[in-house]
Amino acid sequence: MVESVAPVESVRPFRAYVAERLDDGFRRGVRELTVADLPPGDVLVRVEWSGVNYKDGLAARADGKVARISPLVPGIDLAGHVLHSDDDSFGVGDRVLVSGYDLGVAWHGGYGELACVPAAWVVPLPERLTTRQSMAIGTAGFTAAMSVEALEARGLRPDSGPVLVTGASGGLGRLAVGILAARGYEAWALTGKPDGAARLHELGAVGVLGREELEAAGTKPLAAARWAGAIDAVGGPAMAYILATLQPGGAVASCGKAGGPGFSSTVLPFILRGVAVLGMNSVAIPIEERRALWNRLATDLRPRGLGEDVTEVTLDTLEAALDAIVAGRARGRWVVRVGA
Repeated sequence: MVESVAPVESVRPFRAYVAERLDDGFRRGVRELTVADLPPGDVLVRVEWSGVNYKDGLAARADGKVARISPLVPGIDLAGHVLHSDDDSFGVGDRVLVSGYDLGVAWHGGYGELACVPAAWVVPLPERLTTRQSMAIGTAGFTAAMSVEALEARGLRPDSGPVLVTGASGGLGRLAVGILAARGYEAWALTGKPDGAARLHELGAVGVLGREELEAAGTKPLAAARWAGAIDAVGGPAMAYILATLQPGGAVASCGKAGGPGFSSTVLPFILRGVAVLGMNSVAIPIEERRALWNRLATDLRPRGLGEDVTEVTLDTLEAALDAIVAGRARGRWVVRVGA
């Protein structure tokens, strides 16, 4: 692909935020690259927007244990328009988005003004979404939608009963609440950040619970059956609590580990109430399924309040945002204005 780009575009420098391991330490920051620095791919994208995700924060740290190449342009999602394509599925000027696969981990990602990616990773931007809105959804919203879709495939319906979302003040959690509320569910939010309760109510949460809910439940393997379903972005004690309080036949979509990867439970919820844990891996979902779900995010899975819970940063102010999301200081979604 690189060889077939117009000569001027091939040598013209562009700005990118780069993280790199060196013999004497670790370096990160904005620098200039050219197309020759990008990996070979079918589609060259002029990036307009990207997002700030927890994985991006780890990819930009010396101790993050996420980046699999060095140097790396982080950014596990991006949206923009096509500058060049060797695949007939995409034409110059097409609005597209990319998320998942190796992007921003083992392949230069969204924190550069240009990105070169395989056509098999590219999603045509749905008509009802702008590139900014698609990144306000981003990987977090895609995972939230994937969770709702999986729960509904197992039989969850708005009249099934209340649905709990943990980590509700984060980007994934707020979007999950917004999707559930828009679909008519009785959505409940669990958050350790009480100052976010008012916004969660605005998004449609019927009730907001604090961490004291987990403490009151204790460590019993079974408690009063309360939730018809749940979306868990926290793990740890939150997952143990959910398993103990799911209604018979209920399920939890597991999509995060902010509270730790481990939890303590027993087989009792599974054999006495028939509950299920549904694992959400949004990285490697087949492209046709990915494109179909993004189309649903523009229509029947469109979250309430889309684009309202967004903090904008630029490549020059990105570093503080990356540190903040790892430290747990993020509220809602943060998007990066790369080249819009």
